[in-house]
Amino acid sequence: MPIAMNVSMSIVLAATLCLGLPAQAQQAAGAPAAKAPATALSRDSRNALNRLFAQSPAAKALSERATAVLVFPSIKKAGFVVGGQYGEGTLFRGGKPAAYYSTGGVSYGLQAGAQTYGYALFFMNEAALKQLDKADGFEIGVGPSVVVMDEGKARSITTTTMNDDIYAFIFSQKGLMAGVGLQGNKITRIAAK
Repeated sequence: MPIAMNVSMSIVLAATLCLGLPAQAQQAAGAPAAKAPATALSRDSRNALNRLFAQSPAAKALSERATAVLVFPSIKKAGFVVGGQYGEGTLFRGGKPAAYYSTGGVSYGLQAGAQTYGYALFFMNEAALKQLDKADGFEIGVGPSVVVMDEGKARSITTTTMNDDIYAFIFSQKGLMAGVGLQGNKITRIAAK
């Protein structure tokens, strides 16, 4: 194996171990992922959602019309050419925790670094929400339309222009990695402890 490939693989492995991503690798291999206790996960998800509401009035407005909101308070992502990401979150329906999910993905291409971030998905109708529990998992970018909200879009949205299935907000980005994308993330229901 070329030395450059060995170095790249070592960097990915080190970053993965530092960020606690082995659960994603285990899940991809068919092993069950480690699950956070339900009360802690619900609390962390609610705190993250409240921080998002404080930063974005558009997110608060969407939540009032949404059928449900799925919040992943902390996604860990690392990579050098090949990368991975993983996190767990809570689905809130009627303001109460209704279910728990994991999100993960593997990517390749021009990427280097490590970061953490959170994201929230606002499901605007029952049909979009039903896609979440498909037997093979819900993949962002396949199925219902997902609109990723940035500051510009968030400022221009009104209750009369909200006509997409799902809106996504990315928040609390920390670390060094070029860009965060949700395309290709797979979301799967988990049983929290």
